Amino acid sequence: QVQLVESGGGLVQAGGSLRLSCAASGRTSSTYAMAWFRQAPGKEREFVAATSWSGGSTYYADSVKGRFTISRDNAKNTVSLQMSSLKPEDTAVYVCAQSRYMNPTLYSGSSSYAYWGQGTQVTVSS
Repeated sequence: QVQLVESGGGLVQAGGSLRLSCAASGRTSSTYAMAWFRQAPGKEREFVAATSWSGGSTYYADSVKGRFTISRDNAKNTVSLQMSSLKPEDTAVYVCAQSRYMNPTLYSGSSSYAYWGQGTQVTVSS
């Protein structure tokens, strides 16, 4: 079993920045891709960003490209999401996830991820 715990959410004004972290424990493996998703009230869960096991490959949703940066530290079993130029439409619960596949492909579909955290709330005020 893998446990994922997110932190770093909060309230920020539009144009501001936040850094989210996801700490993994249990039967984790640095050979799995990791991702961030988000879900706003009344909306479907949405892919945000993914990183390969090495951190050398990343993949972003068009809506956050150029504003968000995903990174990982395998020595610390953490994945981070640096968010800048935040917009009110970025308001959501942000959740990290671990891929179910041991391959280098980065997936945007939630069904490709086996373990999920509880999420951390990000609220961007206008």
